[in-house]
Amino acid sequence: MPNAFPKWTAVYYYYRRWQQDGTLQRLNRALNEADRQAHGQEATPDVLCLDSQSVKLAPRIAEHRGTDGGKRVNGRKRQVLVDRNGRIWACRSHAANQHDSRGAAPILLERRHWGPRVTTIITDHAYRGHFTKGLLARGLRHEIGSRPPSAKGFVPAGCRWVVERTFAWLNFFRRLVMDYEYTPESHAAWILWANVSLCLNRLL
Repeated sequence: MPNAFPKWTAVYYYYRRWQQDGTLQRLNRALNEADRQAHGQEATPDVLCLDSQSVKLAPRIAEHRGTDGGKRVNGRKRQVLVDRNGRIWACRSHAANQHDSRGAAPILLERRHWGPRVTTIITDHAYRGHFTKGLLARGLRHEIGSRPPSAKGFVPAGCRWVVERTFAWLNFFRRLVMDYEYTPESHAAWILWANVSLCLNRLL
């Protein structure tokens, strides 16, 4: 660790404590709100977009590992929930072979961190079923944003392209280029820390 940091045991203690007691999530929401207001927007969004990205898992880690057959990636899948500007409001990591609809369902338990204005979640077709039922049970609308079947090449679909841009931003953080964590919860925490860093860079 950098010389300016305390002992690694102290750093790890607060890293785990803030992750488990909700401090990290509250910090992430506060900075998202401040960043939105600094850009002339409402503090919280009314529409959020959800998508997943499969990433390789570091060698010798067997916990929560799977293979995404479509992407041919052996590792884990990260789900991120972003607003129209790409700020991350919630995230989750799980084995790459788990279906998107069920893998993203626990994100619904973090509803309190999204703000009171959210009415709609935009996803692709992979989230129909289990995830849609969870949204409807909470009084939220599920909108499918996909390109027309006749379209060729890259076609922006709703605000889903914003999620892809957020994934590109995450690749600038060495800790997130692949999954180095023994637990999915730890990888999700690093995603939120990356978003905190991005917000601070825009605000300062």
